[in-house]
Amino acid sequence: RWNLVTGVQTCALPICKEISNTVAEFTITTNSAITTNLSDIKIDIPYLKYNKSWLLMLTQDDCKHAAFCRTWAAINGKPVSTSVPYPTPTATDPDRTTQFYYDVSQLLNNDLPPNVMSNSRTLGSTDGTGNEVRFSFTTTLAPEESWMNREANVNPGFQEHYSRFYMQSGLDWRSVKELLNYDIGIAFHDVMAEDVYNTNMLINHYSIAQNEIIGHLNGRGCKTLAEPNGNKTYIEAAFNFTDIQTMTSQGNYSSDLYPFQVTDDLEKQVFTRSFNDSPDYFKTQIQNNNRYLPELRQAICIGVHGTDNDWWDFLSWINDNYGKDGDDSVWFTSQEEYYEYNYYRIHGGSPKIELVNDSTLKVSVSLPSKTYFYYPSTTVNINGIKTVNIKSIDTNYAITGFSYADFKDGITVNVDCRRYLLERAEHFTTLYENNKTNESLKRDAVYFVAKLKDSEEKTNLLARLNNENNLD
Repeated sequence: RWNLVTGVQTCALPICKEISNTVAEFTITTNSAITTNLSDIKIDIPYLKYNKSWLLMLTQDDCKHAAFCRTWAAINGKPVSTSVPYPTPTATDPDRTTQFYYDVSQLLNNDLPPNVMSNSRTLGSTDGTGNEVRFSFTTTLAPEESWMNREANVNPGFQEHYSRFYMQSGLDWRSVKELLNYDIGIAFHDVMAEDVYNTNMLINHYSIAQNEIIGHLNGRGCKTLAEPNGNKTYIEAAFNFTDIQTMTSQGNYSSDLYPFQVTDDLEKQVFTRSFNDSPDYFKTQIQNNNRYLPELRQAICIGVHGTDNDWWDFLSWINDNYGKDGDDSVWFTSQEEYYEYNYYRIHGGSPKIELVNDSTLKVSVSLPSKTYFYYPSTTVNINGIKTVNIKSIDTNYAITGFSYADFKDGITVNVDCRRYLLERAEHFTTLYENNKTNESLKRDAVYFVAKLKDSEEKTNLLARLNNENNLD
C-alpha cells in the first residue's frame, strides 16, 4: 500500500475505503458484581472530543507552501523553514535576501535550506487518557493548477545556490499526501472558473476540482469550503454542491460557533473566521474567551495565508498554555474533523449500554457517516464505574484505536474505528527502523503506535521500537 519514490510515500493509505456507518462495541468486565442499577449508569458523548472545554480551528488559505514547511513542521517536530531571509546576492543586487521553503521530497531526503531551524518537540494536547493528540489545521488546495503536479528539485549537499528552496506557487500533491498522513484537513478555495461571480460556473468547477482531488489522493475527497476573497458567490454555489458539507467565511452567510450550544448536525452551515496579520490578536481573543464558562465559549476560528516565525511562536503558546504542556483544555483540530465528530454525536444518538451478566456491561456506539467522512472516532463518558472496578475491556472488530481513564464520577473512553490505523503505525515504525538516528521519525512512530488498541500487533510494534538493536 506504500509506494516509495525517492523515500517519499506517494499516498498514505487507501483512504477511499475508509469504514462507514459502523457500530463500535466494547464489553467491560468488572472485578465484582455490578450493584448499580443499569438505569443509574449514565452514558453520553461530550460536545467536544476528549472532553475539551474550547475549540480552536485554523484554516490556511491559498494552498500555501508554508502550510507544509512551517505550520505542519512546527506542530509535528520537523525542521522549520525560518521566515528570516537568507542572503542570496546577485550581480545587480548584492544585498538581496530570500525566504526559503521545502517540500516533503526534500525533507525525507535530508535536503533542507541552510538556515532551517531545528525543532525537537511536537505541539498538541492529550486525549484525556495520557496519549498525545497533535494539533491539526485545514489547508486549502488548488486542484486545477498545474503547479501542484511539480516535482521537487532534490539535491542533497548542493550549495552553489539555493534556488530549489525558493517559495513555489503552493503545495505539491506529494506534500499534501504527507499532510493527510498526519490528519490535516483539506478544503476547496479558489477555482479556475472564467467568471467567479457565476454560481453555475463555480458549481461546475467544484466538480472539476473534486475529480482532481480524488484522482491525486487515491479516492480521498473534499467536503469543506474556505470562502476565498470574501466572494459570497462561492458560498451560494456550495449550497447547491452536494459534496461541500461544511464552510467557513469572513462573514458572508456565516455565524459564530458556540460548540456547547450546538443541537443539530451543522450541515451546510457557515462558520465565521477572522484574519489578522498578528497572532497576538488571537492570543487576546483566546484569553478573553476563556474567561467565560465552557457553555458560553465561542469557537476560535482563524484564517491565515502565509505563516512565519511569529505563527510558530503562537502555536507553541497554545501548546504551553492550553495544550499538553498547559491546562490541556483545547481541542485544536481541522474543521472537517469537528464537523464529523458533531455529526456522529447528533445522528448516532445516545450510546447503548446493556447488562450481559452480573459483572459484564456491553456498550454500543453508532457512527453513521456521509460521503467523504474520514474520522470515524468519538469520545464516550460513562458514570457509575471507575477504572479500579474494571477487570478487562474487550472491543469488537470495528474498533482499531481505544483508550480509557477515570473522568469525574466515572470513566472516559476514546473509540477510533479508522480502518488503517495499524498500517499507518507499521509504516512509521518502518520509516524509523530505516533511519534509526532520526529522533523525529521515532517520535512519529511512537505517536501512531500509541493510537492503537491493545493487541498483539501493537505489542509487536512497541517491541520493535524498544529493541536496543534499533538504537545503534
